[in-house]
Amino acid sequence: QVQLVESGGGLVQAGGSLRLSCAASGRGFGSYSMGWFRQAPGKDHEFVAAIKWSDSSAYYADSVKGRFTISRDNWKNTMYLQMNNLKPEDTAVYSCAARFGSDYLTAWNRSDYRGQGTQVRVSS
Repeated sequence: QVQLVESGGGLVQAGGSLRLSCAASGRGFGSYSMGWFRQAPGKDHEFVAAIKWSDSSAYYADSVKGRFTISRDNWKNTMYLQMNNLKPEDTAVYSCAARFGSDYLTAWNRSDYRGQGTQVRVSS
């Protein structure tokens, strides 16, 4: 069993930065591939970024490539999302998710565990 808790959201002006954290509790965190997703009002969960457990290789949605960086610290059982050059269209609830295995987690409905989310608002 893995529990995920996000933090680090907030209100920021366009062009600003935020760093989100996803703290995992439970055993075997290092065996889970992880991902960040976001949900804007009235929309489905959108894939943002994913990271493998095996070698920490990363994969990004085109909309955030070059601006966001995903990373993880298996010793601290924590995953991060560094978000730079934020845009108003990045406004959403950001949630982390985990799936046992080595493949990239790019679909919300394929996750085994999910966090409750943290709100990110970007003003123009």
